[in-house]
Amino acid sequence: MEHDGQLQLYAAVAVQLKEAHAKVRALQVPEGVRMALTRKLLVITAVAKHDLAGAAGRLERFAEDLDRGRFPEGER
Repeated sequence: MEHDGQLQLYAAVAVQLKEAHAKVRALQVPEGVRMALTRKLLVITAVAKHDLAGAAGRLERFAEDLDRGRFPEGER
């Protein structure tokens, strides 16, 4: 049963990562901001390989920041 839950979490994180990448591509922001956001998504993807639950939490916070317009400060 635990394996099924892990597979479901993996699928959910994969879908959310895909959606987050699409949102970042659609943003009307300077290229430096877009690059910084993309790097964050790549870090989350790397974390998912070793800590799926941790990556899910990071992705949730990333999506919340994105929805609220909170972008990396030094990259504007």
